Amino acid sequence: MDGLGPNAANSFPVTPLDFLDRTATVYGDCPSLVYNRTVFTWSQTHRRCLRLASAISSLGISPGDVVSVLAPNVPAMYEMHFGVPMSGAVLNAINLRLDARTISILLRHSASKLVFVDVLSRPLLDDVLRLFPASAERPRVVTIEDPYEEEAPPPQSSALTYEKLLETGDPEFRWVRPRSEWDPMVLNYTSGTTSAPKGVVHCHRGLFFIIVDSLIDWSVPRRPTYLWTLAMFHANGWSYPWGIAAAGGVNVCLRRFDAAAIYAAIETHRVTHMCGAPVVLNMLANAPDSARRPLHGPVQVLTAGAPPPAAVLDRTEALGFAVSHGYGLTETAGLAVSCAWKGQWDRLPASERARLKARQGVRCLAMTAVDVIDGATGESVKRDGNTMGEIVLRGACVMLGYLKDPEATAKAVRADGWFYTGDVGVMHADGYIEIKDRSKDVIISGGENLSSVEVESILYGHPAVNEAAVVARPDEYWGETPCAFLSLKEGAAPTESEVIAWCRERMPRYMVPKTVVFREELPKTSTGKIQKYVLRELAKKMGSAGRPSRM
Repeated sequence: MDGLGPNAANSFPVTPLDFLDRTATVYGDCPSLVYNRTVFTWSQTHRRCLRLASAISSLGISPGDVVSVLAPNVPAMYEMHFGVPMSGAVLNAINLRLDARTISILLRHSASKLVFVDVLSRPLLDDVLRLFPASAERPRVVTIEDPYEEEAPPPQSSALTYEKLLETGDPEFRWVRPRSEWDPMVLNYTSGTTSAPKGVVHCHRGLFFIIVDSLIDWSVPRRPTYLWTLAMFHANGWSYPWGIAAAGGVNVCLRRFDAAAIYAAIETHRVTHMCGAPVVLNMLANAPDSARRPLHGPVQVLTAGAPPPAAVLDRTEALGFAVSHGYGLTETAGLAVSCAWKGQWDRLPASERARLKARQGVRCLAMTAVDVIDGATGESVKRDGNTMGEIVLRGACVMLGYLKDPEATAKAVRADGWFYTGDVGVMHADGYIEIKDRSKDVIISGGENLSSVEVESILYGHPAVNEAAVVARPDEYWGETPCAFLSLKEGAAPTESEVIAWCRERMPRYMVPKTVVFREELPKTSTGKIQKYVLRELAKKMGSAGRPSRM
């Protein structure tokens, strides 16, 4: 075997951009994207993406430059996922819900050369650009029109718009292939649930692996109909813009949605697949009868982003949705762990099935290893489902690192070969992991480490609770005590004492919230993750929970 190894044919850079070429050949006449009354075929999408890549190059954007986009789930946002990297540039999809100050910081940090902005977000971008220092170079701006938004202000006649830009592009453009599969392809800023956002950089190779892995793990068939209820600006929609292209599927785009819009889209387009955080499951499960439509058959739903309460899983599946659960981070570009289902679990009661499905699971195929380790010793924790440690990962889809932040990169990706997630979890006897908390969300009360996620999961079983989040509140006696923030279902009005009494019947006394705060809605990121750092600050401002109470 001497002399055999990598050569020019077998080591050519892999990239998910190749999926589009193949799909245009195989499924060229099949629908690729639906948005209101707009329908494109894969042949049209292919040519539009090539036009976009060509036009971007003609604007003087060089390989490696950052091109940002500020848009919801509209056709242009989907096309950006191919067109921008096909020009050699790095795609930076920005969270629409961020404020002007934060977006200004991100654009300057990334040194973005060009920004595509949805017409309804143009006022926000104008505020962003006003915050740039006078000496700072401003990116060029292209406005994305939307003929279905009648109240949108018309762009200035001299302004460069998305469709005008496409008209200048070459549909036969020879797109810019990466010189190395390790070349950066996307830049995503973390959602900031626990701290300031960091710029996560992924390469062509890592994205190729996570996409193929995701299609296999979720058993995605050829030509699925996929409903975009997950924001594409969140970790590139868990990499499914490229994945659905690989499968030749139909992308059903929604600018905005609620439960009624989701049910209507499922019925109209016969949707087969969709993704979303547990907040989407909650929306479907708690929808009023007037919003619901009968399902044509099982709709596959992939959920992640936060540990889903078993009660929510149970209610969603009872409606006919087939829920799969996984775990990933912006730093893994998609799901690195999934709760691989075992046939024998189908014979269990619904509540037990939901409890098992709420676990994060085992490594996906593209991951080399997943473990839960003791931070003090670096050793694996006991497989007892109780001993907590930090979840660590290694595999092909782990990020290159954080942009311009070698210190944070070294802290997360360490010399021992692990990526440290910052998530606290346990390893069960069957080898399945389960998240118990973010490291910052563990509550230490009277010397006991308690999981806020575990308390939340029980609270979701209360008939009046719509959303629940539990954080630490300072306590002079216990150090910290659990403080529950709840939003309630319509018409429900339990008192604080009633909720606490209900909890005492269902959990150890040291886990029972000592404070319950009712809010109309809990603060969330764009993907439905509850922003616990906001709630921690609110609990901190409340001061000590007061006199000692028995636990």
